[in-house]
Amino acid sequence: MEMEHAAEFVTGARRRRLKVGRVIRTTVLPHTLLCLLGVAFLAPFAWMFLTSIKSVDEIFKLPVVWLPTRIQWQNYIDAVQTIPFQRYTVNTLLICVLSIGGQLLASPLVAYGLARIPFKGRDVIFYIMMGTMILPYQVTMIPVYVMYNKLNLVDSYVPLILPNFFGSAFYIFLLRQFFRNIPLELTESAKIDGAGEFRIYSTIILPLAKPAIYSVALFTFLSEWGDFLGPLLYLNDPVKWTLSIGLKAFIGEYKVDWGPLMAASTIFTVPIIVLYFFVQRQFIQGITMTGFK
Repeated sequence: MEMEHAAEFVTGARRRRLKVGRVIRTTVLPHTLLCLLGVAFLAPFAWMFLTSIKSVDEIFKLPVVWLPTRIQWQNYIDAVQTIPFQRYTVNTLLICVLSIGGQLLASPLVAYGLARIPFKGRDVIFYIMMGTMILPYQVTMIPVYVMYNKLNLVDSYVPLILPNFFGSAFYIFLLRQFFRNIPLELTESAKIDGAGEFRIYSTIILPLAKPAIYSVALFTFLSEWGDFLGPLLYLNDPVKWTLSIGLKAFIGEYKVDWGPLMAASTIFTVPIIVLYFFVQRQFIQGITMTGFK
């Protein structure tokens, strides 16, 4: 009996060790790694915020001052007052909203045609469209600028907004992969009931594709909100500038106002973080379900 109890004790201890090791491998180590990666990604934003509430002396002081001795909220007041911050915010939001509307109008429609409507040459058109993603923006930048200049559209928001109404190859690809995962039986039964392609698209496909739609909207917002090169090329009138261009006001020829610049950059980053927290569930679902079989 004693031998049996000893064997059971050893077996139970071994099971406990295996269970603890499995918990460490499957839970503790992955979460620790994710926490470290999260801190690494959060560090630049934390440093930007801390710099925005420091005085000029503390920003350049050595050894590094991690926490300010006195919080300088005046940097935020200077950031808002140095440039027409409200005007630039309205301009940026206008471009973002219209660009999102254009992408959500064009990209899902093209993706539906390439994913659900069989026609001759469909795959060829898709591969040509995907080939356009290889071309960097710098290759088409000059000829596109010349085209808009001849149309007298430079110094307006049209060159920044209009391309979105023709869709984007990346967003079309993303939505096409999502649409292909929707069972064909749904659309076939709707066709039997007499529904046309547009009705199927609007009443069946789009409601099922909300996660992918949210992802496209978020990607478009991030792209337009942080766009610097586009407004720099096409907007000459300072009244029409966006926030990304307005931040240049803090960078002089011989001096950089780091406190107000970091304060303005912090304010510039806040809407992106807030928007992501609102749509993170749909965004993650849209990304994970794209291409899922």
